[in-house]
Amino acid sequence: MGLVCSGRCGLDTVGPEPDAHTPTRHSNKTTAPLQTLRREVPTGHSDRCVRRECQNRHEFNIQQTDRIQETDDLKEMPTRSLLVGESPAEDTDGLHNPPSGAGAPTLTLNGRPTMNQLDLSSTQEVTGEMVGQYLKTHPEFLEAWLMEQVELETLERWMIRRTQRDKQKSLENGTNGKIIRKTSLSRWKFCVHADKRKMLQELTTSLHVRPNKAHVLWELAHCISSAVNADGYNLYLADNTTDTLHHYLETKEGVELRGPGSSWSCEMGVGSWLCAWVASTRHAVRITGPSNDPRFPKGCPFLEEQEVEQALTMAVVQSNGELAAVLELYRRKGGDKFHEEDEEIVNSYLVWGGIALHYADLYHNMVKQRKLNEFILSVVKSIFQDMVSMDTLIMKVMNFAQKLVNADRASLFLVDAKNRQLYARIFDMGSEFDEDNPPQAFKEIRFPIGTGIAGIVALNGQVLNIPDAYADPRFNRTVDQLTGYVTKSILCMPIFIRGNVIGVMQMVNKAYGVFSKEDEESFEMFAIYCGLALHHAKLYDKIRRSEQKYKVALEVLSYHNSCTDDEFETLQADSLKNAQPGVDDYYFCPLYLEDMDKVRHAIYMFVDLFGLSRFDKECLIRFTLTVKKNYRRVPYHNWTHGFSVANSMYTIIKHAPKTFRPLECLALYIGSLCHDLDHRGKNNKFMLETESPLAAIYTTSTLEHHHFNQTVTILQQEGHNIFGKLTSNEYKQVLSNIKHCILATDLALFFPNKARLTKLVEDDFFDWENPDHRLLIEAIAMTACDLCASAKPWDVQVETVKVIFEEFYEQGDAEKAAGKNPIPMMDRTKTDEQAESQVGFLSGICIPCYELLHKLIPDTEPLLTGCKNNLQTWKQIAAEKKKVDNEKRDEDGKESVTGIEEASGEEKGEEIEEIDDDCTNAKADIENGNNT
Repeated sequence: MGLVCSGRCGLDTVGPEPDAHTPTRHSNKTTAPLQTLRREVPTGHSDRCVRRECQNRHEFNIQQTDRIQETDDLKEMPTRSLLVGESPAEDTDGLHNPPSGAGAPTLTLNGRPTMNQLDLSSTQEVTGEMVGQYLKTHPEFLEAWLMEQVELETLERWMIRRTQRDKQKSLENGTNGKIIRKTSLSRWKFCVHADKRKMLQELTTSLHVRPNKAHVLWELAHCISSAVNADGYNLYLADNTTDTLHHYLETKEGVELRGPGSSWSCEMGVGSWLCAWVASTRHAVRITGPSNDPRFPKGCPFLEEQEVEQALTMAVVQSNGELAAVLELYRRKGGDKFHEEDEEIVNSYLVWGGIALHYADLYHNMVKQRKLNEFILSVVKSIFQDMVSMDTLIMKVMNFAQKLVNADRASLFLVDAKNRQLYARIFDMGSEFDEDNPPQAFKEIRFPIGTGIAGIVALNGQVLNIPDAYADPRFNRTVDQLTGYVTKSILCMPIFIRGNVIGVMQMVNKAYGVFSKEDEESFEMFAIYCGLALHHAKLYDKIRRSEQKYKVALEVLSYHNSCTDDEFETLQADSLKNAQPGVDDYYFCPLYLEDMDKVRHAIYMFVDLFGLSRFDKECLIRFTLTVKKNYRRVPYHNWTHGFSVANSMYTIIKHAPKTFRPLECLALYIGSLCHDLDHRGKNNKFMLETESPLAAIYTTSTLEHHHFNQTVTILQQEGHNIFGKLTSNEYKQVLSNIKHCILATDLALFFPNKARLTKLVEDDFFDWENPDHRLLIEAIAMTACDLCASAKPWDVQVETVKVIFEEFYEQGDAEKAAGKNPIPMMDRTKTDEQAESQVGFLSGICIPCYELLHKLIPDTEPLLTGCKNNLQTWKQIAAEKKKVDNEKRDEDGKESVTGIEEASGEEKGEEIEEIDDDCTNAKADIENGNNT
């Protein structure tokens, strides 16, 4: 490839080598090389010129007056005589006897003798070999002559022929077509021709303005047609889905003239049209008279109207090997043939065209993805904002699907899996409907799965793309016959959720042609989000119905779980300020109090601690009565336990009044009273293992979260909000603290809380002014009160342990019914292990808790003392039980299966009778007003 001269030589030309215009120096001055052949003549003949005519009518300028003609091919140039030194007036055809010797003239270039080497005699003829030798030694003269005399088109043809010849030589030499120095024809063309560069710029601009494949191919065809001087061209776009070619036309304004009735099409294959043969074989064809070839007897589709005489037809193939189009260039009658160099030019343009097609395809995919993203956004908005009804969502889905694949009609059928039917209320939406003009919901239609196109898709879950509906036996023409509508093409797609078909979307009649593979891919991606939208719409409908059911259920529950008017009126008439005997004692026994008496005691304790200046008496009574009613009748975690824990917290606050702040005391007391609301008699582990609905709602501290929510529910009932007179900030603080206190009763949280607090106490870092430290001591206080039965007198302790184990055994029975093996503590066949389990429970949990609480609140010492006493008793019972078991094992080798009752041998009956007598006496003392 030639290089452009720097311009220093004075010639704006393209030369074959970088130093083609090397300057020469004369008298220390740089001069440009001469573009003519100069000859030196004697002094007397300095103004004389010699003219000679050649056969090919091209001339050399010699000193601006002398010319020499050459033929196009110097090697085939016939021998001619050159006489030097003759007068121009003389007959040039008969020049003889030229001067010789020292005065003989010689041809010079840049003032240097150049033809002396030819050793011309007076009559010596100049041969092609001599001229070739001269040109080899004087390339600058050859370049100057080429630039002046040879047309650009001729240079291009020479360049193409040289490239093809080198390529052929390389193949013959076994180099597999590899040329050491490749010459890019496209670069040659774009460097030489400014108009070709302009064509490429226009193609790039077109790609930016209208980046679709058809338009890029149209502009590319226009460029190629101009480059090879064709009279016109035909562009046939390939539809690889149907193996057809479609004639494509486009106006200057960019309007596409492709569509039914405005385009020509044919099937790909041999034996018919020229373009179809090229599309099938991918071979380029240069031909004269296209209709005379047996390979494609039909010739060119527009042969007569375009007066096609010469044709060059080539396949346009994309980078992935897929056929994009067929380009047919033609010249009318009287035009030149297409040469091999024309084919090479077309190929060079197609290289650039391939890049343009690649980026057009990328842009098209980006636009398609952007549309899908916009739809996803609209689906999200529909789910969270515009979810008014299922019909509204269906209409939006069909509207977008219709636009996505450019269909005339859209239908959406939902699956009724129970009845194995498809149903729809809006099933035939056309372009005349939009969001501002929604279609009316007609009477619901239903038909069995497996009937019709939609039914078959719902049955097998596979996409159906039918280009000709009437040719398909599965199509039902009844609807068309009734409505007069003509169905041509159908695209039917299943909509999946979790692998199940929940609906079928059916598109009818593509605007132009039939539904393509690209339409299937776009629609398949759309169907995923469509399924999500429909699925969430159904869930939303269920949630709305469930919400209404929940409101109804809440009304019923609030009625039945609220206190009765009779209970309220009875307590309202009572005095709530009278002191109850022994209620502030750590060893107070609540086992034999009536439920209504516990309510009175609970109200008294609240009023004693907080008064009624900021609390409504009626709200307090209703709240306490309703709390009592919401404790279930289970063996242990019932209203008696709730009251007992509240009483223990009341005792701590009464004996250490300055330990906690007023709002903290309020949260601790209400939290203790409500800490086991609606307890089911089963622990958290059981709830998780049996997949209880509560465990699905609360994954950690399952029951404790439920207890708090029940507390809030009671507070929200009319006439139950005991915190109604608190400020907003106080209300939030108390409610948050109540939640903290109730969750702290989960023994799973006790161990990390104890470890943190113990560390602070041992390191002397505990600070009563630190909010986090105060929350830790509140949590430990809640656990201590929840375990208060372990610190009660022995008679209360034993009775409490009985009901605790009865509740454990009921859970064990439920686990056995579910096919699981309960732990020994919950297995009623292993009652003999009760004493051992109590020793472990008191020594591992209760004693550490009370010791830590005692360090921070010394007034709680009775709790620690009572728990230690009970622990010693349990240890003695366990030791005696073990001793009895060992003796029996020694006697008969059998293990004892006796329980706690047998631990004292024959004295068991008397001991239990004494416990019962003590509890009876305690009850009588309370009734008589004695503080025991």
